[in-house]
Amino acid sequence: MSHIAVFGSAFNPPSLGHKSVIESLTHFDKVLLVPSIAHAWGKVMLDYALRCELVDAFIDDLSLPNVERSPIEESLLSQHGGVTTFAVLQALEAQYPNAHLTFVMGPDNLLNFAKFYNAEEILTRWSVLSCPEKVAIRSTDIRHALQDKSPISHLTTEKVNRILSKKAYY
Repeated sequence: MSHIAVFGSAFNPPSLGHKSVIESLTHFDKVLLVPSIAHAWGKVMLDYALRCELVDAFIDDLSLPNVERSPIEESLLSQHGGVTTFAVLQALEAQYPNAHLTFVMGPDNLLNFAKFYNAEEILTRWSVLSCPEKVAIRSTDIRHALQDKSPISHLTTEKVNRILSKKAYY
């Protein structure tokens, strides 16, 4: 049986904080990065396709063979009109029937976990891991720096920095 970490996040944009979480998941056979297609609590985010472009560049920079982006939320949104963590895990369980799934979240989401749809069933069906960033850099820090026209090379990976420095996404 393989072990898969499912790391869902807005990735708005990917930061070195995200990287520090992913680097602590190297003991998993696979780490799926799942960008949120729509935020559960109405948070405004950069367009999903552009965030996927950033996540793909971020994954290239990580150079970790077990990390990939999952497009699972795209199919769920078209089928159901809304996406929950429960639906993501259920769909991934069907996609990887011989895997043990662990849902990975940051400590900010842990505080709100009781609000997740079917939170109790998530806890009974899958493992849940709250993994704090070892590097205290948030996506908000990157967005603020970009708005202030400050450098962001110390906040994200090289390719993400190049994309964000060339394109006025934020």
